[in-house]
Amino acid sequence: MSIREDRPEKQCAVSGIGQSDIGRRLGRDPLELTLDACYAAVADAGLKPSDINGLSTYPGNMSQPKGFTGAAAYDVIDAMRLEVDWYDSGVETPGQLGSVIKAILAIGGGLADHVLCFRSVWEGSAQGTGGRASLGPGGGPGGGGGGTIYAGGFQQWMLPFGSAGAPIWVALYAQAHMDRYGTTSEQLAQIALNGRRNAGLNPKAIYRDPLTLEDYFNSRIITTPLRLFDCDVPCDGATAFVISRRELARDLAKPPVYIEAMGTAIHDRPSWDQLKDLTRTVGTDAAAQMWGRTSLTPADVDMAQIYDGFSYLTMLWLEALQLCGKGESGPFVEGGTRIGRDGALPLNTAGGQLSAGRLHGYGFLHEACVQLRGEGGERQVPKQPKVAAVAAGGGNTCGCLLVTTEA
Repeated sequence: MSIREDRPEKQCAVSGIGQSDIGRRLGRDPLELTLDACYAAVADAGLKPSDINGLSTYPGNMSQPKGFTGAAAYDVIDAMRLEVDWYDSGVETPGQLGSVIKAILAIGGGLADHVLCFRSVWEGSAQGTGGRASLGPGGGPGGGGGGTIYAGGFQQWMLPFGSAGAPIWVALYAQAHMDRYGTTSEQLAQIALNGRRNAGLNPKAIYRDPLTLEDYFNSRIITTPLRLFDCDVPCDGATAFVISRRELARDLAKPPVYIEAMGTAIHDRPSWDQLKDLTRTVGTDAAAQMWGRTSLTPADVDMAQIYDGFSYLTMLWLEALQLCGKGESGPFVEGGTRIGRDGALPLNTAGGQLSAGRLHGYGFLHEACVQLRGEGGERQVPKQPKVAAVAAGGGNTCGCLLVTTEA
């Protein structure tokens, strides 16, 4: 199959990256955090706000669940006094990186030259002194627990059975994989242990103290087989990118990170629990599409920054991206050597969401750019990577990118 060189991603590059302070509970205004990241990304690219003529964000204007979004598109356009020719936000999109993918499409369609993309959260502060359950549908209308539970959409069919959130749904996937392929909890633990080792070298990470296999198994079960350390940590923070037209990016302040290919497909049911096969994710469709849009292959990938909202989702993505065989993610990560910073496939080098904080997809593309630029400091991958696979989302919302230092 011939690969079209005029495809939208080949017209785009990441020209600027920015991140606010990251913390478990910063107690800062979420719009302020968002603007910190956005101004940092624009400055990193060597641009001014007046140069930005597009804006894209996920998920946009949402009041529930509390803390899930820190700012809407209109908030940032107004606060930065942007004059945009195109903008977009929304929750029904190919994973959290769907907003970046839509920015690529806008540039490819000639609607913008420099698109500011951002994702901000304040789930840590939104919890207050309560537990994580206070953010979910079981927390009542005020989000603090103890209230009447209201549910619409697919939740009305799940809450009566106590299936109130993603940990329960992903646990079904993990248990199915263990039953079918013999995947073990010791193998699953390597995703969390690897993330914590890397987080120890990331000054912005939430959890930096060493984590042992014994610590992992001594942590409480959240929903079998997932333990506490298999679940990402809610936090406050914002991440932003400037996606620029490729020929313009070459003349900006930082070396461009080129977009090589993207995947957005969903050929299965848009569901968490009604998939044809619970040992795969719709990310399999997105990844297959991505590989069909490039002459590169999984063997060319030097580094992977892959969604770990729950540790098992990372293993599903390893298989979906064809970085290992179907059902082989357990043996692939066993012992943690292969996925270490100095291993054959460095994985989640900033610590991922399990230890660095739930920046909800954007953190992975940010870290890919940091590493590809050689700006990782203590956590820089020893063998300078040139190609990175980036994937975000779980269940029914998945998207992926292949990014590279080579045009």
